Amino acid sequence: MQPGDLDRLAPSEKDALLLQMLNHIGQQSKAHQEQIEQRDKALKFKDAKIEKITFELQRLKHWQFGAHSERMTAEQRQLFEEALVEDRESLQAELDALLGDRPDANHSARDRRTPRREALPAHLRRVEHRHEPEDTTCGCGRPMVRIGEDVSERLDIVPAEFFAHRHIRGKWACKCCEKLVQEPVDPQIIDNGIPTAALLAYLLVSRFVDHLPYYRIEKINARSGVHTPRSTLAAWSGRAGAALTPLYEALRKFALSCRVLHIDETPVRMLDPGAGKTKKAYVWGYARSAFDAQPCVVYEFCVGRGAKYPVAFLKGWDGTIVCDDYKVYETVAKIGVRKEAGCGAHARRKFDELNSPVGTEAIKRFERIYRIERSIASLSSERRLEARMLLTQKRWDALHEWLELERSRVADGSATARALDYSLKRWKALSGFLDDGDVAFDNNHLENQIRPWAVGRKGWLFAGSEMTGQRAAMVMSLVQSATLNGHDPWVYLRDVLERLPTHLNSCIDELLPHRWQPAK
Repeated sequence: MQPGDLDRLAPSEKDALLLQMLNHIGQQSKAHQEQIEQRDKALKFKDAKIEKITFELQRLKHWQFGAHSERMTAEQRQLFEEALVEDRESLQAELDALLGDRPDANHSARDRRTPRREALPAHLRRVEHRHEPEDTTCGCGRPMVRIGEDVSERLDIVPAEFFAHRHIRGKWACKCCEKLVQEPVDPQIIDNGIPTAALLAYLLVSRFVDHLPYYRIEKINARSGVHTPRSTLAAWSGRAGAALTPLYEALRKFALSCRVLHIDETPVRMLDPGAGKTKKAYVWGYARSAFDAQPCVVYEFCVGRGAKYPVAFLKGWDGTIVCDDYKVYETVAKIGVRKEAGCGAHARRKFDELNSPVGTEAIKRFERIYRIERSIASLSSERRLEARMLLTQKRWDALHEWLELERSRVADGSATARALDYSLKRWKALSGFLDDGDVAFDNNHLENQIRPWAVGRKGWLFAGSEMTGQRAAMVMSLVQSATLNGHDPWVYLRDVLERLPTHLNSCIDELLPHRWQPAK
């Protein structure tokens, strides 16, 4: 419509046009109002969702750091914390997505709450990607000057790659003398076989560190186009285990050269072909003192849990054993001039299971002892013993007096009475750490080394035979000891398996984890 057209319209036409315009404006206003209402509803919904997620995050933190988590076992607590981390990160991702498109979102505050990321290890291979502007000429026509750079790193991985070593040995002959010359084949763990020491080490680590059964390793290898039947993998593992036997025996002698040993045992299922089912066997663990500068752990696979197994293992050894209250250890301690030191963690655990004021007070008193132990762990044996006499003894005596007092107040047969009786009956053994600076307050050092067996038996379920179990004990002794000494288990086993075929048996100690140096 052009200017002036409205004047040429009849009054009735003007009224109709104005009515039409008013209707149009009303519809637009209504649509705009509906958009505002929808936007308000969306914002309210988003605010409610943000509030809900924030509440869930706060509740997760409360669960993670709340005192009730003390009532869980170590394994339950680990699974619980892993689940919390997964849930927390999932909720945080949802919260970030909701806050990302809000103009009033405080991004800087969220960034400050982000934990500082550790630098990637320096030994990793770096692949550099250079990013520079295509045009470094300013809009004014002058060339720009490079004044610095920002560097960021992202972690990447290349899956395991199989490749073949091709050895070509030339044949040289003298037609006159009828003489043939050719370089000999280097001795290998498996002569005339295809696996290298590195592949055998990879197999042993997969089996005894990552606890993968052979059928899973077979499937993993098949993804790379390499067919390795589980029977072949088992045969390779058996040959490699046999080659490591002398090294295991040397490790066993080294463990028994320490005058303080931690001892513990854990059940493992073993196949019983005659009965068509499995039966219970045991892995016994022996570790040098938790304060030893040259740590090691040795496992022995046995078909029973009787005293004859540790007695046979410790034949000719005298010293102090750190153990729990299993009655067999009393028999072991009575041989020779051995002493028994109890496990403070077991005593504490009895009170941790109580939901009572007595349990809470006991935990506080044990924590005072642990706080001192953590502060003196890096001292020498002599200085540690002096600190215990000065700081721990009076608290330990006060704990004993308190335990006796509380025991006189509770009825026999109650859970509190059983917890008090455990500590009071074991008091002499529990006090063993006060007489020797090399004796730890608890047996957690070895319990942590026993834990891989608990993980392993969930993966491979049972040992096929006593010989299979002992071979697993040998390999796990070496890889766990290598880990305790700060070595990569695969790097250690690869080097050892390469050197064993030509290494002198009289120098076998050079390959023990605490003395091992990689070949140049």
